Amino acid sequence: MRFVLREFEKIVCAVLFLGMTLIGFINVVVRYATHYSFAASEEVLTNGFLLLTVFGAAIAARRGEHLAVTLVQDALPRRAAQAVFVLSVILSLILLAASAWFSWVTAMNQIESGMRSYALGLPAWWYQIGLPFGFALIIIRYLQHAAETWHAPRAEPQATPSV
Repeated sequence: MRFVLREFEKIVCAVLFLGMTLIGFINVVVRYATHYSFAASEEVLTNGFLLLTVFGAAIAARRGEHLAVTLVQDALPRRAAQAVFVLSVILSLILLAASAWFSWVTAMNQIESGMRSYALGLPAWWYQIGLPFGFALIIIRYLQHAAETWHAPRAEPQATPSV
């Protein structure tokens, strides 16, 4: 169980990617065998890519692999660098929480309005409901990485040798 909790987003991404690969393959086979396209595959694949992106972002957040420009922070004294780090964590959390909130509100609006997808006629919220949970997972993984970074010893910049 600990493995599933630790690697949850990786499992979700693997299952999504496998399912999307199979749907894409089936679409190609159907198109070449019958000269007709499996029209619903576009809808499923597009929404699958959206979920894959969000859960992939959780993987990157846990590893600390999101794009970051730390040139200024690295040049600051320790206390100032810590303040900049805390500010960046707070601003990131605000952005992620807003993303989770607005994607939740969108899903609730889709449920209330009875909106349906264009190809399969499925309730539109089926595609949307994973996003707020994905953003919440990014928040958790980001906080895990921020805590590890905060407690890690800071490397001192090395002087470049003069020639």
